Amino acid sequence: MINSVVRLLYFSPTGTTRRILEAIAEGLGEDKPKHIDLTSARARTGRRNKIRGGHTIIGAPVYTGRVALEAVRGLQRFTGTDAQAVVVVVYGNREYEDALLELKNIVMEAGFTPIAGAVFIGEHSFSTKNNPIAHGRPDRADLERARLFGTMVKKKLEKPGQTHGELPLNVPGNFPYRERGPARNISPETDDSICVRCEKCKEACPTAAITFIKNFVTTDTERCILCCGCVKSCPTGARRLDNLQLTQFAQKLSITCSRRKEPEFYL
Repeated sequence: MINSVVRLLYFSPTGTTRRILEAIAEGLGEDKPKHIDLTSARARTGRRNKIRGGHTIIGAPVYTGRVALEAVRGLQRFTGTDAQAVVVVVYGNREYEDALLELKNIVMEAGFTPIAGAVFIGEHSFSTKNNPIAHGRPDRADLERARLFGTMVKKKLEKPGQTHGELPLNVPGNFPYRERGPARNISPETDDSICVRCEKCKEACPTAAITFIKNFVTTDTERCILCCGCVKSCPTGARRLDNLQLTQFAQKLSITCSRRKEPEFYL
């Protein structure tokens, strides 16, 4: 284990980013890192937080080639002092475009020193049994690669006579960043005939868009970010993304993004 505290700072509606960061921490030799989970709406409100010293692995999913906007809002509540950072983005096997550069710049502006970066693949939010898009990822091979990346970061930190952060971390991406996709005002829907009212969808929603009124599920489409955490957490399959436009888009992605892409490391 490296001789300092290891933190995981992340936004992870479906748990994929969290799992990858945990595996990276294992590679660093830390099996009990401190978690700072920005996924819930409550976690992204309140006063600013200061992180001093240690190593923080910062992770976020990619939405349309950019860092998820809710992740940006959460990370803007943190500042770093004498704190080194490993930046990680997770995308659904399409493209990550400017997201890793954007995340690196966000943490630099907050006072962290980025010393390494990585890109991993997670199951796409729109992936289903009929339209699989990076289905089941991160898989065992991905998590083993994450541990390997953690080991590589550890070796870099242990290398004698090197001042980490003295040289800038170079990662792919363009600035100005690509424009964010437009708000869709669409959300998954619930089949009340098989919904068991367990409220797991409500618990999973990172924007508090889901409410139960008189035992029925309602969703604020303006708040929904289409992370589909509610869909993937539903135990009965009652929660589904049935919008025709998005279903057709998922069908297209399942074909055009079927080739397996692999993680990328930058140190």
